[in-house]
Amino acid sequence: QVHFVESGGGLVQPGGSLRLSCAALGFALDTTAIGWFRQAPGMERVGVSCMDKKDEHVYYADSVKGRFTISRDNTANTLYLQMNNLQPADTGLYYCAADSVLERLCSAKPPPQVEYWGRGSQVTVSE
Repeated sequence: QVHFVESGGGLVQPGGSLRLSCAALGFALDTTAIGWFRQAPGMERVGVSCMDKKDEHVYYADSVKGRFTISRDNTANTLYLQMNNLQPADTGLYYCAADSVLERLCSAKPPPQVEYWGRGSQVTVSE
């Protein structure tokens, strides 16, 4: 079952920016917490950022603090990840997610119970 329509990945040079978008399908994004995970080549999927359903509490992995911003537009039923000053270490598949339980989306490694997943957007940072 497809939970999101994703866009915004691509190839960018170091120092560049991208914005990832995930439009939710079949459920109201304003009823859930939201989050982003990424999976580098040959590595496990890890948490990048998460935010509660009221947008009052936001968390970022140390590796992206000050460079990435999570947000949502409830009118558009879409969540975003703005990524600035991208570096080669940011290369990977980026997955959007939503869940009624914030803690599941703020885990360093996603638990199997996460309710809604995107299929992944490829981000490649290279000269």
